[in-house]
Amino acid sequence: MATTAQLFEEPFDADEYIERLAWRTPGGGSKGGAEAFDPKRLLEEFENHIEELKQLDEKIQRKVEKLEHHCHREAKEFAHKVQDLQRSNQVAFQHFQELDEHISYVATKVCHLGDQLEGVNTPRQRAVEAQRLMTYFNEFLDGDLRSDVFHNPDKIKEAADIIQKLHLIAQELPFDRFSDVKAKIASKYHDLERQLIQEFTTAQRRGEIGRMREVAAVLLHFKGYAHCVDVYIKQCQEAHVKEKLDSTRHSDAEQYLKNLYDLYTRTTSLATKLSEFNLGSDKHTFLSKLIKSIFSTYLESYMDMEREYLRSRGAMILQRYYDSKNHQKRAIGSGSIQELKERIRQRTNLPLGPSIDTHGETFLSPELVVNLLQETRHAFERCHRLSDPADLPRNAFSIFLLLVEHLCVDHIDYALEIGLAAIPSPDAKNANLYFLDVVQQANSIFHLFDKQFNDQLMPLISSSPKLAECLHKKKEVIEQMEVKLDTGIDRTLNCMVGQMKHILATEQKKTDFRPEDENNVMIQYTTACSKVCAYVRRQVEHVRKSMDGKNVDTVLTELGIRFHRLIHEHLQQYSYSSMGGMLAICDVAEYRRCAKDFRVPLVLQLFDTLHALCNLLVVAPDNLKQVCSGEQLTNLDRNLLHAFVQLRVDYRQARLGRHFS
Repeated sequence: MATTAQLFEEPFDADEYIERLAWRTPGGGSKGGAEAFDPKRLLEEFENHIEELKQLDEKIQRKVEKLEHHCHREAKEFAHKVQDLQRSNQVAFQHFQELDEHISYVATKVCHLGDQLEGVNTPRQRAVEAQRLMTYFNEFLDGDLRSDVFHNPDKIKEAADIIQKLHLIAQELPFDRFSDVKAKIASKYHDLERQLIQEFTTAQRRGEIGRMREVAAVLLHFKGYAHCVDVYIKQCQEAHVKEKLDSTRHSDAEQYLKNLYDLYTRTTSLATKLSEFNLGSDKHTFLSKLIKSIFSTYLESYMDMEREYLRSRGAMILQRYYDSKNHQKRAIGSGSIQELKERIRQRTNLPLGPSIDTHGETFLSPELVVNLLQETRHAFERCHRLSDPADLPRNAFSIFLLLVEHLCVDHIDYALEIGLAAIPSPDAKNANLYFLDVVQQANSIFHLFDKQFNDQLMPLISSSPKLAECLHKKKEVIEQMEVKLDTGIDRTLNCMVGQMKHILATEQKKTDFRPEDENNVMIQYTTACSKVCAYVRRQVEHVRKSMDGKNVDTVLTELGIRFHRLIHEHLQQYSYSSMGGMLAICDVAEYRRCAKDFRVPLVLQLFDTLHALCNLLVVAPDNLKQVCSGEQLTNLDRNLLHAFVQLRVDYRQARLGRHFS
């Protein structure tokens, strides 16, 4: 194996190197087994390889010495070069110091000479300037401005410099001797000031920034410089406002109102920040007048635009909803004939016209309500920011009236009218009652309406006479809705009772309470009772989902009373055998269990009493008087007790009437 320097490159492992050398030597490795191993041959190979390594070491050592010698020689040469550069640098530095001293000397001489020249020239220039000003002053004194500088528009900058200096001089002169000339100079001063401001305004409109800079530099020494700043700010604001608002004023009312609100808010915010700086003693008045001058034309017509936008936007939202339902709004009558029909419908079961089938649609939309309230909230925010404080309550009230019109009248009230018209007559069979769903959604919507009234409207009118008007209007709207809600709930309860009556009429048989085989009655309660209780439980759950607060107890109390009255009257239509009386008691017990779902003590008490009355149907004749004197029956009218006893089939045979004579 040839020995080279590459064999010893890192990482180098001596053991691996020896193993590889032995393996490559014939007879030196484990190849061929122990018989093939030749230690002499291996020793000879190691000795030869050691010699090669020594020769390689000597070769590398000579190369290292040669490189070290070359490096030392180059280091010496580099050191000599550095020394030469240092000597050259020292010489250059000395020359620089000499040149700097010479320049300082010349500069001192020049400054001295300049001071001498200035000392001579300054009085001369002052004398020339004074002579020139005296010449112009004489022209004002004579009343004849002959100099071209006062008549040439191109020399307005020079004229401004002259008149500004003359104005300062005139202020030092006695008034009694120079009153006329002072007045003429002051007049020319103000005239030039107006011309400069007009020139600045014209340059700004043309976008000539350089000219604006020149005129502003001249005006800087005039009293009207602050007015120049006002003009600049006003022009900038008017241009920006006009660009943003005029493009959408007649084409996109929504974007116009948003832009107006945004620009006015940002401008007032900027004015608040500017008021922190020293802008004079009347800075607040100045800033408010500036804002008013910019937005006055837009603020004057703001409320008309707001009302028109809300009216059209609200109508569009409503129409879009009804179109999505493929519904054509019905004309709701409001005359005396309609009121008469409504009263007759409430008090009788006469069909005064076909009821509307809404297919379960309430025509109330939470999404529509959110959109209307969102638009109104934005309108209240704009009204608060853009209205004059004196007009704010009146404007807020007008927005509130539009909300009442769209939300309460055109949507909620319309849905209630449709819901009332959709309530079937009490004698309708298998009637679907959706009015309670209308009640539930109407209550939810009105809670949102009431929240916006308190959160958005009240802060705007709380300290004005409009508060009483708003509260009165809100009360009026609530009362109108409550009347229709109460009417609808009452008619819905009548329908529920009518449905129960229909179930009892179709399912209850006379033989239920006078079975042919008294000894073979296997049922716990009648089919009619089972179906009525199932129906009542569904309606009770429906009422609980549709109402909230005390309204649940109020409606369930009324439903429970009507439910009890129906069962009471229904039981009085039959005659009862002994086993039939027991079955009637079982029915009433089931009705009483159903009444517990009402969670109304009065309803449960009524059915407890009815259960006690039914006991009169099965009690032994000898114990009848004792039972009638019991705790639950002792306070009832004896005619009522007698009426129940008369329902027994053995009434005449057992001469039960004698107990009530």
